Parts: sequence; C-alpha cells; structure tokens
Amino acid sequence: MSSVVNEVERQITSIVGSDRVVVFMKGDRQAPQCGFSAQVVKILDQVVPSYTTFDVLEDPLVREGIKSFSDWPTIPQLYIDGEFQGGCDIIKEMYASGELHRALGLERVAPEAISITVTDGARTLLEDAQRRYGGEPLHLSIDASFGHSFGFGPAAGGELTVDVGGLSILLDPDSATRANGLEIATDTTPQGMRLRIDNPNQPALPSSALASSATGNGGGHGSAVTAAELQAKRLSGEPHRLIDVRTPDEREIASIEGSELLDQDKLAELEALPKDTALVFHCHHDARARGAAQRFVSRGFTRVAYLSGGIEAWAREIDRSVPRY
Repeated sequence: MSSVVNEVERQITSIVGSDRVVVFMKGDRQAPQCGFSAQVVKILDQVVPSYTTFDVLEDPLVREGIKSFSDWPTIPQLYIDGEFQGGCDIIKEMYASGELHRALGLERVAPEAISITVTDGARTLLEDAQRRYGGEPLHLSIDASFGHSFGFGPAAGGELTVDVGGLSILLDPDSATRANGLEIATDTTPQGMRLRIDNPNQPALPSSALASSATGNGGGHGSAVTAAELQAKRLSGEPHRLIDVRTPDEREIASIEGSELLDQDKLAELEALPKDTALVFHCHHDARARGAAQRFVSRGFTRVAYLSGGIEAWAREIDRSVPRY
C-alpha cells in the first residue's frame, strides 16, 4: 500500500509542478462538473489567460490523495507556484480582497474613469434583452483572454457602474481594467442584427498564430488549423465536427455556420465517438480551444485540431458577416 501512496504523491507533485497555476477540480476548464469547480474556473478566467486543470473524477487515487497531500478535505484545490492556496471559499475571498492577484504577481487597478461607446442599434438590442430579463442589471465581463460576454442579474457587490446615456453597465474590477475605450455596435448578418464589440485594449493576435499549419506539430494540444485551412476542409467536404467551446452568451453574439456548442450533452456525445473522428475546436481566439483539444487528445482521439485565432480570425479572413467582438 505504501508504494501506491508514494506513487500517487509523485504523480500529484508532478501535476503541481506542471504549470504555474494548477487546479484540481471536478471536470475541466471547459466543462466543470460541480458548482464549486465552476466558481473557481470563472474567477481564474478573469485573472489569467491560461492555467492547468486536473479532473479528479478521472483518477480516484488522485482524488483521495490530493486531500492528504494538501491536508485539505474538499475539491477544488488551487496551487500557485507549487504552493497550496485553498478551496472555493478561500479563492473567492482572495479574489475579492486582491490577495489572489498579489499571489500571481498581478496588479488590479481599475481606471478612475471608463469610457464606453454604445451605438443606437446596440442600445436597442441590449435594452430589449434587458426587458426580457425583467429589467435585471446588465453585466459585461471581459476575461483575461479578452472574451466578452453579457449577462443579466443582481449586482454582486464591488462592481463599477458605467452610465452610457442612461444605459447602466456593471463591470467587475478586472473587466473594468480592460474596458476603457470599448465600443459596442452592431453588424447586419443574414440572421439579423448582432452585437459587435471593438476593444482597443485587446492585444493584437501574434503573426505566428496565423502562420500555424494543420500539419505542424500540435503536441498534446492537437494541431492548429488556420481559418483558410478550415475553410478548405469545409469546401472540400472533408468530414469533421466543428465544436464551439465558448459560452452561450458569446455564441449569441457571433457563430460559425455549422458549428456545435459544447455543453454537457455534447461533451458526452463526442467522447463516445470513434477515436479517429475528426474534431476541430474553436473559441474567441484559441486559448480555450487548445484546452479542449488537449482534453480529447489525452483521451486517445487521434484527429484533433483547434482553429488558430478562433472566430476572430474567421470573421476577419473568411466571413466578414460574422460579428467581431
């Protein structure tokens, strides 16, 4: 038994050291399997663009071993630079106090004034949606990968309120640091008017990302395909499944025709497919899609790719009717 315990400890030590930020959780970043894990993922997404998750549901020995390893009885558990930080409640407290940012070496300083422009057409869409949600406050979230999403619900406390000609937009402190100069507008698509978000704070996509090849070395993340290469697949009729790993709110803003949203049912369906099924994942840029591709590669799928540059590259290079945000 002691040899098994020692092997589990070595495995956990290796996982903890595999990345600067590591979360032991139920499910993974794209598909958390419990509410506490989902809360921690949501917080980390606001703070850091990439981190490693380990699904304890996939390994019962690690699931029990991590509790002894950290002397902490519950899941999820967060490690930063190899040091155990705590579980869900502690991470929420660290985030609220700014301690989480300090542990990551980050500074969270919201601008004193935030300027957001909303066009008349965008205002109409947002106000119509707000009425459908019973007049609940409008929230705008901008995560560390510059994924933008709207939501409606009660104020959580600590948000900054930006008034744009009578339309109030609530932003959490991290989103506020990424929001100054934002323009919310609309595009006309075959499906009707859609929101478009232009954010001057969003880093430019590196040219190396656009040069990635479908035949390149994708390692454990699957292969990268450019927007042009994906379009060639579609036009040739080459069989593949295009999987959207963004949030439903993001998909309401923009989508690629023929793509499928990854939810719990879709996840179960895909994981039951033959391992040689061709899968292409996409998100807003490509960080989340790489994570999803990695999950399927780790489960033995052999034809896995992700769209380099995400739907942003698709809208810019292939289909200009797809809204950019």
